[in-house]
Amino acid sequence: MNSKSLPYKRIVIKLGTNLLTGGGDSLDKNIMSSLVAQIAGLHSKVAELVIVSSGAIAAGRYKLGLTKEPKGIPYKQILASIGQSRLMNIYEELFREHGITIAQALLTKADLSDRAGYLNARNTLLALLELRVLCIVNENDVVAVDEIQESKFGDNDNLSAMVANLIDADLLMMLTDTAGLYNANPQRYSEARLIARVNGIDGKVERLAYDTQSDMGTGGMITKIEAAKLATASGVSMVIADGRLPDVIFKLAEGRAIGTLFPPSSSKLESRKRWMLSGLCVRGKLFVDSGAVSAMKKKGSSLLAAGIERIEGKCRRGDIVNIYNTNGKRIGCGISNYSSSDIEIIKGAHSGKITELLGYNYGSEVVHRNNLVII
Repeated sequence: MNSKSLPYKRIVIKLGTNLLTGGGDSLDKNIMSSLVAQIAGLHSKVAELVIVSSGAIAAGRYKLGLTKEPKGIPYKQILASIGQSRLMNIYEELFREHGITIAQALLTKADLSDRAGYLNARNTLLALLELRVLCIVNENDVVAVDEIQESKFGDNDNLSAMVANLIDADLLMMLTDTAGLYNANPQRYSEARLIARVNGIDGKVERLAYDTQSDMGTGGMITKIEAAKLATASGVSMVIADGRLPDVIFKLAEGRAIGTLFPPSSSKLESRKRWMLSGLCVRGKLFVDSGAVSAMKKKGSSLLAAGIERIEGKCRRGDIVNIYNTNGKRIGCGISNYSSSDIEIIKGAHSGKITELLGYNYGSEVVHRNNLVII
């Protein structure tokens, strides 16, 4: 494999729980050894790889001899605490055979929500890439209560997209125990067909994710589509593929048509805008009329109060807000110059009326174009 001929230089590889366990109750070392061998081979050709690995809770459950996963967050945190060292010990042993030094990064949503935390994590991961150290990222389940409780965050699915966003990756490989996104549930319908390419994630694609949802890990197809939204909007290609296929990591790195490909919906964005787009610290939703949508998309205009129809959620001045059209489709995000209580008062009003309505004025724009990301 010639690295110069590869279409992707920087790759994030997400390994799902069901893949690492082979669908069983514990980590399958043979499966992990095969995956590590592929990753090591790719690492020798491509300088920049990061792994996002699930499996800590499954490893902890097996270590304690539990056949079923206990209910309740504290128990899951215990399993994660016990299993994380087991997971990393296996990776350490396997990668040592290939002469590769590994590192570990445990992240939570809160770590990346703060701009300084985001930059610190980014700088660390980029430095590890430069040193040719292979970093294995996992969610810090021991402290990330919300993430364990809310399955929609996913079994590291969204975290892998955030990491891809964080390091400006070219490709996110989402390796699991399914071939990709189907047009129907393949477990129910024998005629279900694999969708090779999804050029845009719309309501139809989201409904397919719900219809084809299985019991993969704690995520499933729904969280993988959520991850694809973030990755592609950040300029990252994403592919969902069956990690059990022979040499699948090599083949995907070469750009082979395997699984379901989600090509980027935008060019690479500069770091601050990627952070805004990640949705890590969104505090509210603004719904705007068609005129505002057109002005922002076609003219690169700021968002003015006159174009805002309603606001949902609470935000402070300086918080990031998501922006939606009247049909509820997210069109972008930005840093708000006004709090939600202020916006509730000035929405629909001409900019010249802001001082009269509020008694003060932070500018004519609710979201200035320099603090606005349109997707």
